[in-house]
This record gives sequence, structure tokens and C-alpha cells, in this order.
Amino acid sequence: MKKLSVMNRIVECGVIAVVRAESSEQALRIADAVKAGGVEIIEITMTVPGALRVIEDLAARYSPEEMLIGAGTVLDAETAVAAVWAGAQFLVGPALDPDMIKAAHRYQRVCMAGAMTPTEVIAAMESGCDFVKLFPGNILGPEGARAIRGPLPQAPLIPTGGVSLANAADWIKAGCEAVGVGGELTAGARSGDYEAVTAVARQFTEAVRGARASG
Repeated sequence: MKKLSVMNRIVECGVIAVVRAESSEQALRIADAVKAGGVEIIEITMTVPGALRVIEDLAARYSPEEMLIGAGTVLDAETAVAAVWAGAQFLVGPALDPDMIKAAHRYQRVCMAGAMTPTEVIAAMESGCDFVKLFPGNILGPEGARAIRGPLPQAPLIPTGGVSLANAADWIKAGCEAVGVGGELTAGARSGDYEAVTAVARQFTEAVRGARASG
């Protein structure tokens, strides 16, 4: 899928499922469950055991039109390249690593780097990030995102960490392009309740859709 199409899909869906799991099998089941709930943007973090194999399995199971698969917690260029060859359509890092961004551009993959302050947000944009991952989001909150977008309305922000059903709409109304959701979305997997994961995914998609509809 073309890079611009990937970016549009991320914004259109509005929710990125950030998958941290105890096993490859659990990660695959979470991915299936959130897709059933309408979240089709899946970020498999490199902290998942066998993360690259999980990306490969999902890329074989779903077309990019059915599910966009990305790699998270990408700390360097070597991991970025490995994730691309495994099938990742986008790359996410918790901090700004120029070599990771360069590798993403080399293979025409969407990339996001972590930032928290206005200085870091500007640095991420100037380094060529397609989106800026506001992290940790629980420290900034939606009002922090709104404050950053005051002087930087062009900043394509996607918060991760601290995004919940209670505040998902607030992040969107603050001007964020999408939200990255981890713990609250995937909590049911810890007890094997994947139907709960699907239900919560549906609630997140509805919250984002409702926030956009209300302006």
C-alpha cells in the first residue's frame, strides 16, 4: 500500500491498537479481537515475544486493506529494517531516533517518533516524521496537546499512554489525528476474555467517530 494511503487510513480509523502481550499467540488473538471491533490499525510492539513473526503472520493473514500492521518500540534502524521486511506498514518509536526515521523513508514506510515538549515535537517534524507520537500521553493530557497545537497547529499528533474511553474524545477534540490505545483496550486478554477486547475496541471507534461528528 502506498505511503499516503497508509497515512490516510490511520487518520480515517482514528484508533491504533498498541499490542503488548505475554506471548505471540496472545498478540495474534488480540489483533483478531480488535479488528472484529472495528480497529484495523495494529501496532505490534517489539517487546512482544517473537514480535517479527507476529507481524509476518498477520501480514500473511490480512491484506493491507483489511488490516494495517505496524511495529512499535522501534529503537534503531536495524529493528526498523527487520520490521519492514516482516511486513510492517508503519514504524513507531518512543523517542526520536534519526536513523530509524531515515530507514523508514528509505523503504517508504510511515513513521512516528515520540515527543513530549514543543521543542521535541518540532525536532520530530523537522526530522521527517509523518506523525508525532505524544508520549507519555498521561503526563500531558488532552489539554497539553491542545496547548502544543496553539503555536504548532500543523503538528500531526497521535497520543499514546493514558488514552482511555473517558478521554479518547477529548484527545480528538484537542486536534489529534488519532489515538494510540494499549492497556485499556487489551485488558481483557489477560484473563482470556477476547470478546471484551472486541467490545472495548468498538467503544473506542465509536468515541472517536462521535468526537469528530460533534466537531
